[in-house]
Amino acid sequence: MRYSRQLALPEIGPQGQARLQQSKVTVVGAGGLGTPASLYLAAAGVGQITIIDPDTIAM
Repeated sequence: MRYSRQLALPEIGPQGQARLQQSKVTVVGAGGLGTPASLYLAAAGVGQITIIDPDTIAM
């Protein structure tokens, strides 16, 4: 099962994992901190992640 380690923790369990899957998170900035934070949130099973990054890339 994908989240079996989290489900086994008494602090999280099935109810906590269900809450994570229903949650919505907004990450402001996709730089050095925002990118790994977004990856960890996705890996934890957060249901919806919105990333806002106003930076532009100049070539």
